[in-house]
Amino acid sequence: MKIPHLLLLSTLLACSVTSHAQTTPAAPAAAERPVVVSGTVPDEATRQAILGKLRTLYGNDRVVDQLGIGKVSAPPNWSDYVQKLITEDLKQVRNGELDVNGNSLSIRGDVGSQQEVEQLPAQLAARLNPTYQVRSGLRVGTNEQQVLDKALANRIVEFDQGSAILTPRGSQLLDEMLSAIKQLGDRSIQIIGHTDSSGRPEANAMLSQARADSVRQYLVQHGLASTQLISIGKGSLEPVASNNTAEGRARNRRIEFRIAN
Repeated sequence: MKIPHLLLLSTLLACSVTSHAQTTPAAPAAAERPVVVSGTVPDEATRQAILGKLRTLYGNDRVVDQLGIGKVSAPPNWSDYVQKLITEDLKQVRNGELDVNGNSLSIRGDVGSQQEVEQLPAQLAARLNPTYQVRSGLRVGTNEQQVLDKALANRIVEFDQGSAILTPRGSQLLDEMLSAIKQLGDRSIQIIGHTDSSGRPEANAMLSQARADSVRQYLVQHGLASTQLISIGKGSLEPVASNNTAEGRARNRRIEFRIAN
């Protein structure tokens, strides 16, 4: 029988970096990012308990629920242990991911200091049964992502409906992003296309890839090195809002710019 699996995903995990060692505040765009929770848990009670903790920590509007119920065999007190992980400590992490797979836990993302790199995994491990394994991919973050987030400022790169053809407003926004990316030297940048959940998943994946490719082509034509830019299509897999409203679907149809690890 399968084991339960919980994934908290964010470009996303934290609303801000709260380290006292950080002197540059997080960009406003990052502060609006949601927490996407996915995976499989054994029952509705566990599902609601986890979602309740996340909504208390991050707010109802920021939690995107993709958590399912399935026939999984949970380790003893698994739900209780997972809930103990969902605390203010997670807000130290930016662009992060917390993955609990049975009794194996991994956390990655950016934090504000080397002290947090060392302390946070130990704090999480202290809340768990000794049989749990904790792996850390935390690192001290830089301000490079903030340069991109500030330039984009939660705006949408616009395309003609259902196509990968940029609108004049979309091109204008890319001109602003071009200036921001040039500030980062030869740093590799991921251009990630996203869609809403309307239509077939295969078509959404193709459209998101085509739009990411179109953005990459525009930036290369305007002076960036092709080797610096990586285009990725995610389809509808990583929403930032509910697809149940027109406003939410509009927010999900977006291009994301991310510093490549």
